[in-house]
Amino acid sequence: MFARLRRTTQADWQELVDAPLAVAALVFLAAYSYEVLANPDATGVTIAEVIIWITWVVFVVDYLVNFYLAEHRLKWVSTHLLDLAAVVLPMFRPLRLLRLVSLVSMLNRTVGEKFRGQVVVYVAGASVLLIYVSALAMVDAERGHDGGIQDLGQAIWWAFVTVTTVGYGDYFPVTAEGRMIAVAVMISGITLIGVVTATFASWIVEKVSAREEAEEALTRKEIIELGDEIAALRKLIEEKVVA
Repeated sequence: MFARLRRTTQADWQELVDAPLAVAALVFLAAYSYEVLANPDATGVTIAEVIIWITWVVFVVDYLVNFYLAEHRLKWVSTHLLDLAAVVLPMFRPLRLLRLVSLVSMLNRTVGEKFRGQVVVYVAGASVLLIYVSALAMVDAERGHDGGIQDLGQAIWWAFVTVTTVGYGDYFPVTAEGRMIAVAVMISGITLIGVVTATFASWIVEKVSAREEAEEALTRKEIIELGDEIAALRKLIEEKVVA
């Protein structure tokens, strides 16, 4: 089995699993939303909880296979810390950060590249996803405590002003888990701004480069055609002179 897997490249594996991982991430979001919003007082193991753990296993398998197929494994780990966090954080389940990290990580990898040229779509999608998932995580952590964040509406407002680095301060977490989620959201907001800037700059560079290449190709074609015309004219002149 490992010998057969080793013959598969990491690019082939990612192309094979990108769509299933996107579906798994969306199933994860649906199950977690139901667990937090529709069934908050459930005791014991629920169907939503089982689905959450199954999707986590899928993420773990994908991470391990990518690690196995990577040419430089330590370098790959150092450049995929978000994926590592999505795998490791369930071991620290009380933090509840798996919810925020897993979905953002998987969807960013599976659909981010496809929308990189469509900057507006990418930014809007990433922002909405981050706000909604962080709001769910915050409600999960804060509900039932003495803080002001007790429902999804309050959590979405908090997530929105936090991601945008405005920070009105009308809603804030009071639990240790909530504060850790808040730190993650603050860092994510700053990172999102950087990603947007880098993505937009990369898009502009690609467009300019493509235009320059097209112009260079056209110029080379015109030079070749001009050379052919000069050669034909020279030949005509030589024929006239000989005649």
